[in-house]
Amino acid sequence: MYIVALTGGIGSGKSEAAKLFAELGVPVADTDVIAHELTAAGSPMLSKIAHIFGAEVLNADGSLNRARLRAHILDNPSERLKLEHLLHPAIYDRAIQLLKNNDSTLQPPYQILVIPLLFENNRYDNIVNKILVIDCDEHLQISRAMTRSKLSEQEVKAIMSAQTTRKVRLNGADEVIENNGSLSELTEKVNKLHNKLIKTCIVSK
Repeated sequence: MYIVALTGGIGSGKSEAAKLFAELGVPVADTDVIAHELTAAGSPMLSKIAHIFGAEVLNADGSLNRARLRAHILDNPSERLKLEHLLHPAIYDRAIQLLKNNDSTLQPPYQILVIPLLFENNRYDNIVNKILVIDCDEHLQISRAMTRSKLSEQEVKAIMSAQTTRKVRLNGADEVIENNGSLSELTEKVNKLHNKLIKTCIVSK
């Protein structure tokens, strides 16, 4: 398997970039999507979360109140570590399963693995061949995240401060797509990198 880890800060455009790769026929495994699946109402993982953090992180229908849990862990770094220790191994196992399934059934030249917290979590170091960072100006990050996720500016800045810095991401990147412009510009950049990756994978085989 040739795995390209796609990462970037909140509001950088990771999801849009991943969608564009998927439209090109590239298999995409997204650790955020996996996390949502693992914490769906009635799941064993959600029961563990409620046991550790209290029933108040659940909605009346038994689903996870993500906003409440997010606010709790942002205010308490030690609590964030508890959540990460619980979720990250399960997310990793599911991601590996998806990647292997894609490889055996689709045999693609490469796959995209979306990992927002790639640099905060070295669990994936042994499976990633290339790191792609989606980057944009921080003021644009904030405005996009506020619009997309209905968060306040203060909430977005708190999330950004809990993530690794933009400088660390850029220094650790093998490829960078700057996403300060339009969707058509992002599409063009993704298409260009896709063609480059196809050639790289053909040579590596």
